[in-house]
Amino acid sequence: MKKFFITACAIALSLTGTHLAQAASHSHTVQTGDTLYQLGQDYSVSTEAIKQLNNKQSASISEGETLQIPAAVSSEERELLARLVHAEAQGEPYAGKVAVATVVLNRVDHPDFPNSIKEVINEIGPSGHYAFSPVQNGMIDQVADQDAKDAVQEAIAYQGNSQGSIYFYNPEIATNHWIGTQTETIRIGKHVFAK
Repeated sequence: MKKFFITACAIALSLTGTHLAQAASHSHTVQTGDTLYQLGQDYSVSTEAIKQLNNKQSASISEGETLQIPAAVSSEERELLARLVHAEAQGEPYAGKVAVATVVLNRVDHPDFPNSIKEVINEIGPSGHYAFSPVQNGMIDQVADQDAKDAVQEAIAYQGNSQGSIYFYNPEIATNHWIGTQTETIRIGKHVFAK
């Protein structure tokens, strides 16, 4: 049941783009039991990017089939994203951690934001405000726990599957009221996600 809920929440948050993994880096011969989701987890790429690169309309794969695997999200960017998720979503349910990671990935794919995980996380707006408070207050320097790391892997694998949240906030502590005018996509724990 937990896996179904997590999957549903992740799908409800993802964007249709696959900017993070465009170039093919190598191939994979499908083995018994392989799924696109599992390959996404194993190679740190989105299932949508694998489908796109291999001109697949569905998630169906066959034993012995050779798939091109897009370039992976680097271990450095995964670690940075996991530290952000850990700082932003401590005490939140696992699905909320996946959702926070998804927001960053969606921003990478969105034309109004920088084109890398590192640039999105470290972005400072024209008004001088940091996009994510843990960067400003140093909380991003804390070591990420396993839940945060797992949430990042899940968000990467599901990237490109749905609604496209590019913001999140806690309405109990938010000071920027503009965020409340954005289209809400889902609520998880204390966070509201929006686009």
